[in-house]
Amino acid sequence: MTTIPLPPLPSTDPPDDAWEEAGGRRRLVVASGGRLDKVLATLLPEHSRSRLQGWIEAGFVAVNGRPEQSVRRAVSAGDRLDVAEQATPEQLAFSAEPVEFSVVAESHHWLVVDKPVGLVVHPGAGNWSGTLLNGLLHRYPELRQVARAGIVHRLDKDTSGLMVVARTEIAQTSLVRQLQERTVGREYVALAQGQLWREQTLDWPIGRDARVPVRMSASHPVAAKPAITHVVPERQGMLGTRAVTRVACRLETGRTHQIRVHLAQAGHPLVADLLYGGSRLAPAQRQMLHARRLAFDDPLDGGSRVFESSLPADMQAVFAAVHWNDA
Repeated sequence: MTTIPLPPLPSTDPPDDAWEEAGGRRRLVVASGGRLDKVLATLLPEHSRSRLQGWIEAGFVAVNGRPEQSVRRAVSAGDRLDVAEQATPEQLAFSAEPVEFSVVAESHHWLVVDKPVGLVVHPGAGNWSGTLLNGLLHRYPELRQVARAGIVHRLDKDTSGLMVVARTEIAQTSLVRQLQERTVGREYVALAQGQLWREQTLDWPIGRDARVPVRMSASHPVAAKPAITHVVPERQGMLGTRAVTRVACRLETGRTHQIRVHLAQAGHPLVADLLYGGSRLAPAQRQMLHARRLAFDDPLDGGSRVFESSLPADMQAVFAAVHWNDA
């Protein structure tokens, strides 16, 4: 956080029992002395104490006109405090930022993005900036008029591939409805551990893991929702000393981490998916999952729109390292 000097105080002081708000700065008068951070927490109860401490340490608080950066500074009744209030991460989340991502196709109502590995889709705890949403707002400013900047479904940070984004409210309503009716075609390619030989449908409800909050679960779920994944084995082989299978996964529903959870529950976690029991087999550095095909009905004319995405370079390198049984 950058330290900026506070503007000088006006020559006329406000009444001792009041504070005034001007230009993003609040002036307050201390009624009862004590530690600076504790006094501020009493005067500004709408802000957490930790946030106020951060403002003090960054130089956004002045005592009697002089910036103060010690939260332990003692202040006395009658002292004047100037606070340059800072926006919260949540308030800054929906800001336009230059973020790199590829657009496969677009119309006046929608666009299809090929999301790279490592890009978070939507701002949230720990990722309040640098997300796909921020990049969409930068490249397509009109998306400010659409809820969630047009994002109607997501991919995990370390999953690559195709996503559709609505550019208008009409398109968003249509695409959300198609997702709810399970008519959006979403096919992924994945590298799973072990050998799978037959097609199967994994029909296990998924919810937040009751034991590990950052995980989803099909065995210990909280508030589980229906989840169905169709899995088709494509090739079997060996990656180092471990058996692996390339599989195509078609989503019928779209729960968080659905493919990862279902394959792990079936005893075949994705290669390098450490959260769900996968092993980091060289050269894989992230879960081997890519959204390679996307199909939906155009919200404007109802026509079928189908898109495909090639494997990203890192997955190509991993697949090239596999000794396939049919080679």
